[in-house]
Formats: sequence, structure tokens, C-alpha cells
Amino acid sequence: MTPAAYLPFLIQALLAAGLTGFIIGLSALLGQRAKHTPIKDSAYECGIAGEGVVHSRFSVKFYVTALLFMLFDLEIVILVPWVFVYREFLHQHIPILAPILFFIFVLVLGLGYEIRKGALEWER
Repeated sequence: MTPAAYLPFLIQALLAAGLTGFIIGLSALLGQRAKHTPIKDSAYECGIAGEGVVHSRFSVKFYVTALLFMLFDLEIVILVPWVFVYREFLHQHIPILAPILFFIFVLVLGLGYEIRKGALEWER
């Protein structure tokens, strides 16, 4: 490929970086500055003063659940397009089944490991 073939990608990347920088700079320039007061730092409780610790610690279970959701969501993002192109690859005699079966095998292996370690048990 010639370097000219990459020109549309380069233009898009430069526009994205420039727009991002412009928006962040404009926000820093025109945005309001927060004054930290005890009222603004507390959680809103319908006009009633908050009780207890404002920033409580979350259990690791929440983070593990979020990571597992992202992992299996990624699996769907990969499998759905694969399903749509499967027949086209078969007509062109391109072996596509073995790589996706290996991908699913690794995911099932990881799921088995998570079940064995108890990562999916909420009450522990």
C-alpha cells in the first residue's frame, strides 16, 4: 500500500485529537470551579443531612462482576460479526471454524476457573 492510502485515517485521527483537545481546553477555560464546602462534599439526601461515611468502600465483588460482564460482553461483540461472515468465508474456502472454537474454548476454560474459585458466588 502506498502512504497516500493512509491519508484518510491520518486526517480522521488528527481531527479526533484536535477536537478532543479543543473540547477539553474549552471546558477548562470556561468551566465553573467547584468550591469545596461540607455541604457540596456530602451526598444529597432529599434535604436531610447525611449520616455516616460519605465515601464508603465497595466490595471487590462489584469490580469482579463488572470485569466478568465486560469479558463476556466482549465475547458477544466478537461472535456476532463472526456469525454474519461465516458463510462468506466458507464459500471462499477460508478455514474460520478452528480459530473461533479455540476462542470459545479459552472462554469456557476461564469460566470454569471462575466457577471453581467462587467468583460467581455473590454471598460468600
